[in-house]
Amino acid sequence: RSLSSGSEGESRLARVLRERFPRASSIRVVDISGGCGAMYEVHVESEEFRDKRTVQQHQMVNQALSEEIKHMHGLRIFTSTPK
Repeated sequence: RSLSSGSEGESRLARVLRERFPRASSIRVVDISGGCGAMYEVHVESEEFRDKRTVQQHQMVNQALSEEIKHMHGLRIFTSTPK
């Protein structure tokens, strides 16, 4: 299940995250820069995060988005495991 309000940047980031986390139960990307694509908030819920510390989960997301991050001013990451 992936939610995105539809900006091209949101769609691109969601696609990259879906490729990296194919078993994710939820991926949500929101442009929080008012639409200019400078800052995003990403929410990823995946079984792959189980038994990993938050910092390790965020490193996995940062690694997945490493190319895209080069063009951003900021990124907020929220990760979780399915309940």
